[in-house]
Amino acid sequence: MLGWLPGGYGGVSTYAKSIDDVFYFIYYLTAFIFLLVTVLMVWFIVRYRVQDGDTRRATYTHGNNLLELTWTIIPAIVFVGIWFVSKTSWAEIKGQSPPPDVEVRVTAKQFGWGFAYPGPDKAFDTADDKTDKDTSTRELYVPVNKVVRVYLSSEDVIHSFFVPSFRLKQDAVPGRVIPVWFNVTKPGRYELPCAELCGPGHSGMISWVNVLSEAEYQAWVQKTWR
Repeated sequence: MLGWLPGGYGGVSTYAKSIDDVFYFIYYLTAFIFLLVTVLMVWFIVRYRVQDGDTRRATYTHGNNLLELTWTIIPAIVFVGIWFVSKTSWAEIKGQSPPPDVEVRVTAKQFGWGFAYPGPDKAFDTADDKTDKDTSTRELYVPVNKVVRVYLSSEDVIHSFFVPSFRLKQDAVPGRVIPVWFNVTKPGRYELPCAELCGPGHSGMISWVNVLSEAEYQAWVQKTWR
């Protein structure tokens, strides 16, 4: 079963494997509980079915304290276990972003993505900034094995920046700038859809993240800022 998520088991980002581990932990735990409940249900149906000539009457009870404690404590232990497994991943991804090698502004709007790069001076709002209008593209270009920090915003409604192979999903909220980061370990072209229903053109709101080798990225930079 492992490996059927986009990008395979462990994805293509540095934190994708830890997210996959949490996913599969919950997946197999849920599968086990489902099978256990199903088997018990079938057993009770067969064991206590009404048979010909059966004159037994139902027994009414006001409850069993031991059983009620059991099915309260066990789910509580399960939820604590899920928290324990996921807290490290959450802290790694959402706690403190590592120092960025590349920064990009991503603006969501009905129905597309806009990208702005700070230029060689690595500062936004200066003369050498480039937007998707300047680069004749609505695709994102980043280098492999580098920390990329995205400053995410929206011009109209709530959108969602979702790169399945990175295991990255973050809502873009009007009036806010939300930083997210990723570090991709494998060059490639990865789908970037909007994962929040944002209007009638939602299904067409798709772009691509182009993760380039260092040489390819430097060539793209030279071509873009020449």
